[in-house]
Formats: sequence, C-alpha cells, structure tokens
Amino acid sequence: MNSSKISFAIMALLLTIAAISPVWAKNSQPAVNDEGMELVKDSELAIVYAVPGADLSIYKQIWLEDATVAFKKNWQRDQNRYKSLKIRTSDMERIQHEVATVFREVFTKELLDGGYQMAEEAGHDVLILKPAIVDLDVIAPDVQGSSRSLSFSESAGEMTLKLELYDSVTGDKIAKATDRKRDYRRGYAEWRSSVSNRSDAKRMMTSWAKAFRSSLDEAKLAAISAH
Repeated sequence: MNSSKISFAIMALLLTIAAISPVWAKNSQPAVNDEGMELVKDSELAIVYAVPGADLSIYKQIWLEDATVAFKKNWQRDQNRYKSLKIRTSDMERIQHEVATVFREVFTKELLDGGYQMAEEAGHDVLILKPAIVDLDVIAPDVQGSSRSLSFSESAGEMTLKLELYDSVTGDKIAKATDRKRDYRRGYAEWRSSVSNRSDAKRMMTSWAKAFRSSLDEAKLAAISAH
C-alpha cells in the first residue's frame, strides 16, 4: 500500500461513523444561549442556535473556510501506550490536513449541486461557514511502518462537528451548530481497508453537508411562501 492510500485510510477511519447521531436531548439545552441566540428545535443537526429573526434565504453564495481539526485529548498517548506501531505527530498532521480537504470537497459538491455558488470574498448574499471538527477518536488507525500492518476493530470511533455561520458584510455570527457522530459496535472485529474507509468517510461528511443544504433550501422556500 503506498503512502497516499495509507494516509487516506487513516483519515477515512476517523470518519467511518454510523449515520445515526447519539441522542442529544434538545430539551436539555437552554432556550437562549450566552450569545443571545435561540435554540432551533426542528433542525437535522443535534444542537443549533440562531439569532432571532435570522434569514438564511438572502444568501446565494457560500464562503467556506478551511475546517480546523483536533483530536480527542490524549489520543496519541493512549494509542501509543499499547501498540508497537507508534502514531507520530506527522501522522496526526497529515490526518488533520486530509480531513479538512475532504470536508471542503464534500461540502463544495453538495452546495454546487444545490445551485449555490462558492465565494471567497464578502458580498450582500455571501454567507461565511467556519467549520471545526473536534474530539476525533479513531480506535484502530492504519499507519505505515517497516512491515505490513493490518488494523482491526469493531468500532471506528467518533467525532464532533462545530459549525458557525457569519454574515460576510457585517461579520456578525448568525447561527452555530454542533453534531456528534459515533460509530456503532458491530460485535466483531473488522479490517479497515482504504477503499471502504474512504467511502464511509465521504458518506458521513455528506450527511452533514446535506443537513446544512437542507436548512438553506427550507429558508428559501419559506421566503417564497411568505410572498
């Protein structure tokens, strides 16, 4: 397996997560957060807050910033405690870069397919997206060593997406969302291949992208109905 396939296998394994998010009871969240935003109870994402009266229908272009990526606390230490093939800092940096790259690819495709345009400068109809993937926890990473190594596990791990939306002209934050994905346990160990892992990675990213696109589409329909 060449280095590019191996690095994609690592990245994909981080994101091989079940399509069902854990149950985060919206009712347990405050109706208004400390930024004055109100809880949105009918969102496809786990927790969403928005500025009262925020209107997403005015945005036709999306300025997508690069996703920041952070591992679960002590992930490298915990991985290296019991395994002979050690996770290096360079491995983690490569994973972070690849996760951000695939995130951009998936979100860009979904938005373009939905008729939205991508932008890189401010405008009256431009919405800024600032994504962050945090608490990445991969159980069986596939890394390259001096000998061939196979990685098995019954669960891939978990990660959390934090997404913030800003008006590009005023710079005001108008909404924020949080959603966690956790892989289900299959009950048996499974080999993680680069092909299947990357496919699952794109599928999981797409579920987030579709949820975001859906919120934009619903805002547009509501605006049309109001007129």
